[in-house]
This record gives sequence, structure tokens and C-alpha cells, in this order.
Amino acid sequence: MIVRLAAPEDLPRLPEIEVSAATLFRDQGVEVFAGETHETPIDFTPAEVWAPIMAEGLLWVMAEPDGPAGAFLAARIEEGRLHILEFDVHRAHQGQGLGRRLLAFAIAEARRRGLAGLSLTTFRDAPWNAPFYASAGFAIVEDEDARGALQAYLDREAARGLDPARRCAMVLRL
Repeated sequence: MIVRLAAPEDLPRLPEIEVSAATLFRDQGVEVFAGETHETPIDFTPAEVWAPIMAEGLLWVMAEPDGPAGAFLAARIEEGRLHILEFDVHRAHQGQGLGRRLLAFAIAEARRRGLAGLSLTTFRDAPWNAPFYASAGFAIVEDEDARGALQAYLDREAARGLDPARRCAMVLRL
């Protein structure tokens, strides 16, 4: 698989990738939203939300040259950093290093753009979240005053029902 900018024909596949990746939480017994069960529909981002991010050149997919996307990473530039909004690998493609390759691409892209680093919010306690990002050089930002725009993301997540005690902001400084 190769990393490339997303194209309009990729957009309908992104919710499928996001939902597929989210099933890992349920299969591992990780409750994302309080009270959810295996029967609760998985919350996902509608495809059209990604269109303006794609137009900005900040939406990348991993795909076979002539095949559908198997992973994607959507970002926004904030506070001089490439902020990762969503990063998912379809379950059929997990465990093959695609996530690590896509993250390495995003890091290289942030360097190419002269940005100060990358940022994201994620779960502290799922091994494929904060520990994965830490292995790539990200560090948890514990000081609420140092979080800046990241605090607003955490606040919005809490308002949606994500447990703030399980969430964290992480930064990779370049």
C-alpha cells in the first residue's frame, strides 16, 4: 500500500474504515462511551465532513495503487502543529504496520511544511492509542495551561460523552 492524498472517490470509504477500526475497542472490552454495548451503533464521522480537509491537502489515505483505501489520517494545522483529527486503519489491514507508516508520513509532512510538531487527543489506557503514539515520540501534555487548543478538543470530547479521565492530549515536537 502507498500513502497518497485522498481523492473524492475515497470519501465514501472513510466511515467504513472508521467504524471498522472502532470495533477493536469493543472486541477488547474497551468502553468508549459510558454504557455502550456491542449492539450500540458506532459513532462515526460522515464522509462529507472530510471534504474541506481533503481540499486543504490534509487528508491522506493508504491504498493499493488501484484499490480502495485501507487507512486514513485527517489533520488540521493549529498552533503551528499538524493536529491529527482522525487516524484509522481498517481491521482487515491492522497488524501490518500501515498505521506506523501513515503516522511516519504525517510526521515527515509536518517537517516538510516547517511545522513545530504534531498533536492529537487519544485514550490513555488502550495499548494501541497513547502507548503507540509514545513509541513514535509523542508525549502526554499533563499541564492544562500548556495544552492550548488541545484543551478545547478534550472539552468537546467530554461534552460528547468521552470520559475525560481516560483521554489525553499528546504532542510530538519537531
